Amino acid sequence: MSSKPSKVRKKFFESPIHAKSKRLSSRLSDELVSKYEVRSLRVRKGDTVRIMRGEYKGIEGKVTGVDVKSGRITIEGVTREKIAGGTIPVKIHSSKVMIMSLNLDDEWRKDKLEARQKGA
Repeated sequence: MSSKPSKVRKKFFESPIHAKSKRLSSRLSDELVSKYEVRSLRVRKGDTVRIMRGEYKGIEGKVTGVDVKSGRITIEGVTREKIAGGTIPVKIHSSKVMIMSLNLDDEWRKDKLEARQKGA
């Protein structure tokens, strides 16, 4: 690992998609932390999140999309007006949200959480 800031930034921005995907984690609510014994998880489409920072602080909604390239997520109900008219979804950085409930439709994700819960 380099100590030069320019090289560190370059590696960060030019990292492959699977590495960028790992940086899309958000902290879990206190209830989920006590249930699954995990502090943070990767945000997925269908999870319910609460925005913790910024202009939209306090808004809770379902994740409608995850942009791995930019590291940002879109949330149901978080939109802004375009100058030309109409609305567009606002992309929020994954570190600025807290996961309130998980989408456990994926069996792999569910099994992985249950395994962690058992202490395996």
